[in-house]
Amino acid sequence: MPPSLQTVVRRMRLRPLAGSLDRPVRWVAVSELEDPTPFLEGGELVLTTGMRLTSGFSAYVGRLVERGVAGLGFGVGLTHDDVPAELVEAAMAAGLPLLEVPRETPFIAIGKTVSELLAAEQYDEISRAFAAQGRLTRAALRPEGTHAVIDRLAKEVGGWAALIGESGEVAHATPDARLDTVLPALDRLRRGSHRQEPAERPLSSVALSSPGEHVIVQPLSGTSRRIRGFFAVGAPHPFSPVAHTVVNAAGSLLTLALEQGRSQLAAERGVRTAVLTLLLAGEVERARAALAPMGGRLPAEPVTVLAADGETLEAMDPRTFTTEGLALVEEVPPGLEGPVGVSSPVPYGELDSAIEQAGRALEAARKAEGGTVRFADLAGQGLLALLDPAAAHAFSSALLAPLNEYGSRADLVESLRAYLGANGHWDAAAQRLGVHRHTLRYRMKRVSELLGRDLDDPGVRAELWIALSSCPPGNSRSSRS
Repeated sequence: MPPSLQTVVRRMRLRPLAGSLDRPVRWVAVSELEDPTPFLEGGELVLTTGMRLTSGFSAYVGRLVERGVAGLGFGVGLTHDDVPAELVEAAMAAGLPLLEVPRETPFIAIGKTVSELLAAEQYDEISRAFAAQGRLTRAALRPEGTHAVIDRLAKEVGGWAALIGESGEVAHATPDARLDTVLPALDRLRRGSHRQEPAERPLSSVALSSPGEHVIVQPLSGTSRRIRGFFAVGAPHPFSPVAHTVVNAAGSLLTLALEQGRSQLAAERGVRTAVLTLLLAGEVERARAALAPMGGRLPAEPVTVLAADGETLEAMDPRTFTTEGLALVEEVPPGLEGPVGVSSPVPYGELDSAIEQAGRALEAARKAEGGTVRFADLAGQGLLALLDPAAAHAFSSALLAPLNEYGSRADLVESLRAYLGANGHWDAAAQRLGVHRHTLRYRMKRVSELLGRDLDDPGVRAELWIALSSCPPGNSRSSRS
């Protein structure tokens, strides 16, 4: 706060004649003009000897009051031996603080004193802001991190504070936080961040004021400019310059914490992806060794493989072991969105089989237009579950090899799968493949010739269906690569 008139009067030993002395003085202006207001901003202590003031005191005082000056200092002993009584009466009537400045007190001395008081106030503000920033920084280094910053911020501004997630959920708030007016502000900040016009700057904050409540809401976006969250701070009084500095410092610390958290999660996710790659290659011990420096551990056996789209995997716990389209878990997390395929629980030595199971279940989930499908629940898997996965895969590769090696552009394996899946109905199978039924008849004739088997034989159909079930859809030509 700038120094008050009372402080200036006490320091300079001036004599108050009218008005209240609790007004702040923002500067000192010396003027002998009958109307100095065009050269004033408001808040000044105007000093004059009254050399041009012989009448019209009420009009003079009215102009000063309208301009919002802090007060009027009248120097005696030069033009006037005493302050004119008419000026005193006009000042008292208008409520303008009026001071008598003795002949021995130079106007420049008053200006220097006010300047020194203002400088001291500014230094005090900077010192208080610096000390508050130090306390916020120490709070950020505590184990609670962002939560500690929010608690400290509330104490610094003498009010409340809250940390809010990207979608509007409250991550942490002080007990007395009033968030009823904050949500509309979040919408304004979101809309401001999506403006397309380059000339318009995105909203950096929103300030809300009502009787007894002042609130600031700021987004937390970091270097990506995508809003990652918000924080709100409120107080029953207007925010001082120091408080604004503290709020901005808190915003920087919270943004830095979010960026560091995201970087750390990304690094950990990269390590877990590499670990899963080792597991898929059969390097279980090397995978354990890679996790040891992080204090992590592998999921306990038996493990389950999930197959899903990238967006579904991104929404999972960032500590999950994931790679392209696959995740390794001890238990299937609830609430997964989109099509998801789930394998049967297996030891690490059978991850290849589990990946095939999850892929087949994912295909079924996609055909069902979403949802989670478990491999064990797929129709016809009861018999396959009794077979050794390696033996079933070898049987499938050997039996279907002539079809996989066939040089035509037509995929005979998938055509056979559709034909058997439709129980030999030409129209249904052709429609599933998107070809004419005569084209499918030709393909099935070619399949019969290449395999040397009669497709009308139920036993042959059963063997072929088991072979196809051991070969996930879409991988029919993988054995040739």
